[in-house]
Amino acid sequence: MKLFVIAAVLAVAAAAPSSYKPEYKAPAYSAPAYAAPSYSAPAYAAPAYAAPAYAKDNKYAGVTITSQSDERNLDGSSQWSYAQSDYTTREESQVQKKMQGVAYDSYGKATYEDVMGNTNKGSSYWVSPEGEKFTLTWVADEQGFKPKGDHLPVAPVHVYELPVAPVHEYELPVAPALPYKRTGLGYSGTSYY
Repeated sequence: MKLFVIAAVLAVAAAAPSSYKPEYKAPAYSAPAYAAPSYSAPAYAAPAYAAPAYAKDNKYAGVTITSQSDERNLDGSSQWSYAQSDYTTREESQVQKKMQGVAYDSYGKATYEDVMGNTNKGSSYWVSPEGEKFTLTWVADEQGFKPKGDHLPVAPVHVYELPVAPVHEYELPVAPALPYKRTGLGYSGTSYY
């Protein structure tokens, strides 16, 4: 019943005529008039500031965006890209997926379970001021960030040969024969000698 009363009050309020007048115009103010000759307008001029000086050899002053897209999907995936008039491009996409991750309960105990994470991939292309062309592609997923590009440094690959131990032919010296001498007690069967 209370809900019906509230709905009825809202319906009456919505049907009531509004007091808003769309023809309302904001007041216009004119410059102040000075009545007495002793009150005249200020005689000094506003200070003049020089325009900031920019480098004349700015190569990027006229760079504009020639295309741009941005798409966001309900499943959490997205992709975006842009291209500029200096041939610079960038595009990136990301997808949400289940990954094995660490979650913490309210006591701080870590448990391994499926968590939602993002995997990104993309590419960029640009031309350096020297005219060198660069392309960079990357993938970022549960295995880390993996960029690829011809301009990136690469660790040298060296095949090591394992050293071989030297072989020496030795003749061991023969120990001189010592006379056999029995010391201490020995045991033979049932008696000591």
